[in-house]
Amino acid sequence: MKNVAITGAGSGLGKALALKYAKNGYNVYLLGRNDTKLHIVQKEIFTNGKKAEVVLCDVREPASVSIAFQKMGELDVFINNAGIGIFGPAEDYSIEDIDETLDTNIKGTILTVQAALPLIRKNKGRMLTIISTAGLRGKVNESIYCASKFAVRGFTESLQKEWENESFSITAVYMGGMNTPFWDNSTHVKDATGLKGPEIVAEQIFNEDDGRKEIYVDR
Repeated sequence: MKNVAITGAGSGLGKALALKYAKNGYNVYLLGRNDTKLHIVQKEIFTNGKKAEVVLCDVREPASVSIAFQKMGELDVFINNAGIGIFGPAEDYSIEDIDETLDTNIKGTILTVQAALPLIRKNKGRMLTIISTAGLRGKVNESIYCASKFAVRGFTESLQKEWENESFSITAVYMGGMNTPFWDNSTHVKDATGLKGPEIVAEQIFNEDDGRKEIYVDR
């Protein structure tokens, strides 16, 4: 049985990806900070007769990331999905808003990729970085979020060049907004019900997870 690790697996796209990969025979490592949410996802996977393990992990903290990946004996796929968005005019962002966004989206990506690398290299596996279309172009009231996603795009594209002669891969995934809890504490998107469901996005990502450089759900 192959193993996949997914950060931010307690809700939204992370949850949908966990259910999709589990349904298709993967043992899923559910990574995140919210123990309750992770166990709810695990229970749903168990109910469907599949396997999943909860691994508490704060992607912003090096020690937490290191301990989390030490708990995985084997890893074939790593999906770097954890991320946050704080929205509004540029002048309204506090230092706390900036730190939280950059620490989670950029630092968290770098730390988890570093931790996953030995396992993925050993099994000649795949990494996927969930970037969003905010890494392709600027958007109104998303300046800090876009800045973080442009950084993750640059990091991912650089690794593709750095690892081009390796036997494993890293894929950049670009998708637009989804109908998920991502928007719950935001007035930026007042009604998310018209957006794509995470299950649709997860299905496309799974179907195109073959080591290609990019997956575009939306452009």
